Amino acid sequence: MTGLLWVGVVLFGGAGAVLRFVVDRAVDSRTGRAFPYGTLVVNLTGSALLGLIAGLTLSHDAVLLAGTAAAGSYTTFSTWMFETQRLGEDRQMLNRAANVVVSLVAGVAAAALGRLLGSHL
Repeated sequence: MTGLLWVGVVLFGGAGAVLRFVVDRAVDSRTGRAFPYGTLVVNLTGSALLGLIAGLTLSHDAVLLAGTAAAGSYTTFSTWMFETQRLGEDRQMLNRAANVVVSLVAGVAAAALGRLLGSHL
């Protein structure tokens, strides 16, 4: 791994994290905080992006930059689980279950769709 690749990982990773923050806040400002729509949108679009990357024929370095650095820092498993726990603590069991089921089912579907699209590009 070259120094330039490490710099790319840092830059792409930083950009992904900032984009996650911007998208999450933009969605939440329109929908409110009763349900974590911002995190849902981030993780679904990130799943589609990771699927697209998987479907493309890319070099190892390109996958590292696009998949691991950018998309990996854009998506957020920990926030999803934290928000699911918060919904349970607030006794919003229907929202809690919906957050888990919708995230998993729609996330797998988004990744599959992204991969299908990527394999045709």
